Amino acid sequence: MPRDVIIACDFKSAADTFAFLDKFGEEKPFVKIGMELYYAEGPSIVRAIKERGHKIFLDLKLHDIPNTVKKAMAVLSSLDVDMTNLHAAGTIDMMKAAVEGLTRPDGTRPILLAVTQLTSTDEERMRRELWIDHTVPDTVVHYAENAKAAGLDGVVCSPLEASIVKDACGSDFWTITPGVRFADGDVGDQKRVTTPAKAREIGTDYIVVGRPITAAADPVAAYRRCVAEFIG
Repeated sequence: MPRDVIIACDFKSAADTFAFLDKFGEEKPFVKIGMELYYAEGPSIVRAIKERGHKIFLDLKLHDIPNTVKKAMAVLSSLDVDMTNLHAAGTIDMMKAAVEGLTRPDGTRPILLAVTQLTSTDEERMRRELWIDHTVPDTVVHYAENAKAAGLDGVVCSPLEASIVKDACGSDFWTITPGVRFADGDVGDQKRVTTPAKAREIGTDYIVVGRPITAAADPVAAYRRCVAEFIG
């Protein structure tokens, strides 16, 4: 299974995004388009970045009734993204509907991932605010098993849970992990984090890295450092 670094392009406009991507010259890193950029620019930003030769993870985290998610996924499928996602908390039926909507007439579709628990959420907050009385690892594994039962390809989880998801769901079940910081960097608002090197040891398939690259004095050097530590 391939391993790669995905850069979270959490910018407010197309101009800011292109200015950032232009720094990479002929390099074409895998990029994540999240809510801020997609809601600011719409589908055109996806098409424009795709035309530049980048793989795209469209990170919109859909969560609604099954029929609504199915119809939304059918729209996203036409954008030719490589990955997209939804919230596992939306139930197995919602995830099954998403697979159905995302699948094109020829049977192909982007990789579909379920978000288990956000890396900004810790166990105390889960219990106090969400009324989830299970541990973070148990909840993440249960959501991952639901995602696999629904026919999804993998989950978005913190690096700290990637190995137990693999143990529960198999080595061919994708794990994509945000919450990655350099050992000498700031963790920001993330609660469950690790380094690129540790993520490699854990065996996750993809890491999503934002501010340690996008806010670096030299983003290209930071990206290359991340690739060296994670891929080798």
